[in-house]
Amino acid sequence: MIWDKKIECATRSTIHKIHTTRLKKLVSTLSKSNPVYQQKLSALGIKPSNIKDITDIKKLPFTIKEDLRDNYPFGLFTDFDNTAEIHVSSGTTGNPTVVGYTKDDLKLWADVMARTFALAGALPGDMIQIAYGYGLFTGGLGAHYGALEMGLKVIPASSGQSKRQLKLMTDFKPRILACTPSYALFLLDEAKNLGLDPRASSWEIGVFGAEPWSESMRQQIEHSWNMQALDVYGLSEIIGPGVSQECPHKCGLHLQWDVFYPEVIDPKTGEEVKEGERGELVITTLTKQAMPLLRYRTRDIVTINYEKCICGRTTPRISKILGRTDDMLIIRGINVFPSQIEYVLLKIEGISPHYLLVVDRKNNLDVLEVWVEVDERMFSDEIKHLRAFENKIKYEIETVLGIDVTVKLVEPKTIERSEGKAKRVIDKRKI
Repeated sequence: MIWDKKIECATRSTIHKIHTTRLKKLVSTLSKSNPVYQQKLSALGIKPSNIKDITDIKKLPFTIKEDLRDNYPFGLFTDFDNTAEIHVSSGTTGNPTVVGYTKDDLKLWADVMARTFALAGALPGDMIQIAYGYGLFTGGLGAHYGALEMGLKVIPASSGQSKRQLKLMTDFKPRILACTPSYALFLLDEAKNLGLDPRASSWEIGVFGAEPWSESMRQQIEHSWNMQALDVYGLSEIIGPGVSQECPHKCGLHLQWDVFYPEVIDPKTGEEVKEGERGELVITTLTKQAMPLLRYRTRDIVTINYEKCICGRTTPRISKILGRTDDMLIIRGINVFPSQIEYVLLKIEGISPHYLLVVDRKNNLDVLEVWVEVDERMFSDEIKHLRAFENKIKYEIETVLGIDVTVKLVEPKTIERSEGKAKRVIDKRKI
């Protein structure tokens, strides 16, 4: 099902005109109503009359997360008087990120999330269990608004209380689950503890986001829960969930580019990379009112594909998140993404999908220790077998990363579980 065929299947020329019209209006609005952008545009000598086509977007300044924090709480709002809802990001240092929505912004959010669920294979009348957190976190309410817009039956379970989540699934039999991928694995452990058969669950579709996850983790979830696991992408600064979503063909996440204009740039130079090359995703919110952003640097590393999808949509598709420019670990001069290590670990039989990376500095040298949780059967093996298994894991990781690592095998359930975003890295270095 395609929710908005006129937009999602539009020609490039049609979208180009929409982009140009909306960018002109956005720059004009920011030039009149936003002191922060007035200063940014003035510093570059840019006036609204300089913007004649969407390609002129390259003339405009970037926006970074520090701009939001430095202008905390409402300095980046363009229409604070008509703001109807405010959200605050969690897990940040210093001032948190504050975002706002007018009533029209909330309608936009509901629409792109309705597109999201349609992309995932939902149908009006389906029941959805939303296990993202509600409240200041954008995940729960964004999914809620979109589900209502699409005509789904909503179970607003929020995050946590896993036994209740499983009871709701067992008794109500929702077809769709929306939560973080790590929480889907957390629920898997809980189901087994309760003697439930995960493969007999009612969930057929999982809409998983809010954290990076690998293809290996997808396979783990799909096999264990007997469901289709699809990636949803968003970030609170842009709108929350609903920026892009995989369709069942799993060949990239369809980006709603009529309202969120994408660029993929070299994070060092700021120049746009070629289609298909890795780079940092930059998004301009073309139609938001309360807090629109120009060329926001997401720090997420992706590739982008503009070819028409098998599903019939013409919207561009970004890859699953390949890493982040700001959670990348630099260890002895080597760039390391946790997702690289996860990819290796989840291909090895006998390992659970729970791991922890501990980075430290000893004798002025960076060291990386990978804690790997093995299953019950493997952990009961003789010491010599465990040592051989440890060496195998070490070899596989070092082959991919090109640096020495220490592998530590730990008992099942040793690594702390999370009902939200999984904590994968502990960096003890003072850098």
